[in-house]
Amino acid sequence: MGAGDHLGCQITTYRSVGHNVVPGMNNSDCGTLTVAATPIGRPGDASPLLAQALGEAPIVAAEDTRRVRRLAAALGVDLAGKVVSYYDAVERSREAGLLASLRDGQDVLLVTDAGMPAISDPGYRLVAAAAAAGARVTALPGPSAVTAALAVSGLPSDRFCFEGFPPRKAGERARRFAELATESRTLVFFESPRRVAATLGELAAAFGAGRRAVACRELTKTHEEIIRGTLGDLADWAAGGTLGEITLVIEGARAVAGGAPGRSPAEAAAEAAAEVARREADGVARKAAIAAVATEHGLRKRMVYDAVVARGKAAAPR
Repeated sequence: MGAGDHLGCQITTYRSVGHNVVPGMNNSDCGTLTVAATPIGRPGDASPLLAQALGEAPIVAAEDTRRVRRLAAALGVDLAGKVVSYYDAVERSREAGLLASLRDGQDVLLVTDAGMPAISDPGYRLVAAAAAAGARVTALPGPSAVTAALAVSGLPSDRFCFEGFPPRKAGERARRFAELATESRTLVFFESPRRVAATLGELAAAFGAGRRAVACRELTKTHEEIIRGTLGDLADWAAGGTLGEITLVIEGARAVAGGAPGRSPAEAAAEAAAEVARREADGVARKAAIAAVATEHGLRKRMVYDAVVARGKAAAPR
């Protein structure tokens, strides 16, 4: 059966009531595909519903069958159903069998090693195929490294852009970073410990070494570490080598120099001078304020100093 073939089930319909979505009158004869988030570190972060789902699911499709068994054991759950592997290399070959199980009325629980399936992890192909075939798809939400890192970063979180893992090839990575250099939203990346030093160095070159950034390493785990600074600072930190799962959060271009992408150097310097004036009013010495603002905004200190002087002359009585 192809991914576009209907499963031949009576599909549950939904209707909206206010802000709620409630089941309609029909019941589905198909199984349900449940996309379930697993802890990104502590097993204790698992919800009671995840523990229940692991114990009751007829089929558990897992990125790593050993890890899901360890998680179940930590939660005191017996995996009564069939556990099948579902990782990048076997996604396509597993699809037909899992769709057939849904057609036969068996529920399928989809999990990955950590976090939500389909978010830089296997899953979206199965979700798309199941939905196209008419099966019900639902989510069992939970931990996510993306939102956890964004929440602790202290960077603007009202609008953000998740970029996943940067391309591995240097040329593709350089082109991607060049495209993102003027992105105004906060950016979130995943990166492996083997490549994070090179990636941070290239990001500093593409975005400016003064762009604020946060590296979150081993979130919620025993050796959790959150490193804050500029891209230049983080590149220096990573140069010494690091281990573990890493999520990078980088401020958007709109935040740099306080304006929208494409602002002229003169406009950026004028904005920086205004920020220096605000800090001076708060009691910060001018030299220290200029140095801090220049670093934060990715500008040369001389440029900021000249803009501060020009601002003072313009404000002086004549």
